[in-house]
Amino acid sequence: MEENQVYIPDGWHLKQVQEFAVKMRSGGTPKSDNPNYYNGEIPFVAIDDLTSANKYLEKTQKHITKEGLINSSAWLVPINSLMYSIYATLGVPRINLIEAATNQAILNLIPDTNKITLEFLYYLLLEKRSTILAHSAHTTQSNLNAKVVKELEFVFPKSTTEQTAIANILSKTDQAIAHTEALIAKYSRIKTGLMQDLLTKGIDENGNIRSEQTHEFKDSPLGRIPKEWECLSIKDIAERLRSGVTPKGGSDVYEKEGILLIRSQNVYSYGFKLDDVAHINEEINNRMLGSQLKEFDVLLNITGASIGRATYVPEGFPRANVNQHVCAIRLKKADLNNAIFLSSYLNSIYGQNQIYQNIAGSNREGINYTQIKEINIPFFNNDFELNKFSEMITKSNERINSEMKKLSKLQYLKTGLMQDL
Repeated sequence: MEENQVYIPDGWHLKQVQEFAVKMRSGGTPKSDNPNYYNGEIPFVAIDDLTSANKYLEKTQKHITKEGLINSSAWLVPINSLMYSIYATLGVPRINLIEAATNQAILNLIPDTNKITLEFLYYLLLEKRSTILAHSAHTTQSNLNAKVVKELEFVFPKSTTEQTAIANILSKTDQAIAHTEALIAKYSRIKTGLMQDLLTKGIDENGNIRSEQTHEFKDSPLGRIPKEWECLSIKDIAERLRSGVTPKGGSDVYEKEGILLIRSQNVYSYGFKLDDVAHINEEINNRMLGSQLKEFDVLLNITGASIGRATYVPEGFPRANVNQHVCAIRLKKADLNNAIFLSSYLNSIYGQNQIYQNIAGSNREGINYTQIKEINIPFFNNDFELNKFSEMITKSNERINSEMKKLSKLQYLKTGLMQDL
């Protein structure tokens, strides 16, 4: 069946938002210079509250008073409404599980549940978000407004039973995603605690974590460390540091296959993320001899939002180069254990603190070779301890990496399901 040139399956129909909304109204903000309007009992929703929540909104950073509510265009949005961002971060829908007021950047929608279920509407708006963002990017209008949202058109089932079935499938996928994200957070916290022990106390000859009650420690530029350790800097253990360039022609010369060009978005603390990796051909690779990678090179992001993120090149990794945003540290003793140790140290709070101290003392956004070379590191002087460190960190990374891959598959699955359903 055709209606307005849009394909509509049997049992579905084309409706604008205003046709299935009982009420649509944005919020307002009490005057910020009146202290009597704030720190009350009424949750006050801003864009940050929507973006920091997942599907459901249960808390807010700010609260307002009844006086603030009365003296502004804010209003109490009932529980189980849909809050929709229309300024700045566009098109983010959330279901509120608390009665709350919102600012003017959020359009609040109460649906007619005889026509559309709340859960289904949430997924409908979520699926439409990419279209809204694409439209906004090609217009001078950076925000939405109530009129634009009212006139958004959707094709969806007439039957609320079918809507509920679709929403249930997507909700189960969301639950699986949330569970996987919780596991990643849990394993990351465990790894952080493990790293703190391994990089300040280490492992004794019996495989136990040292303590100052049972072992001798000494002062160093890194603080208290086991007496067996040394305090070195990266220049003491590195053969060379080198970053690359973006090939002439930029992304226009990237290919679907070929030699990898590792960029900052590919470097993560648990390994490489290669779902958005560039490739270059043999001719370009031959012009980038200085940035070609070898097994057990340690990679460090040196500019941008991900500055300080590090990993290493594992054995058997495909041929690859780095661009100018990634520094490749080649070790004098280039083996797996040393590569795991240095990349782990750089990712730890101890490495990160030194990196950001260098950035804070610089007039440019980034860290240079000289600064990297001066980063202090603990040196074990003990192959047994280094090997145990490597084993424990590898197991931790493998666990996190496994869950990250699972998360990526679930997210792709959800995208496909939303398009099909």
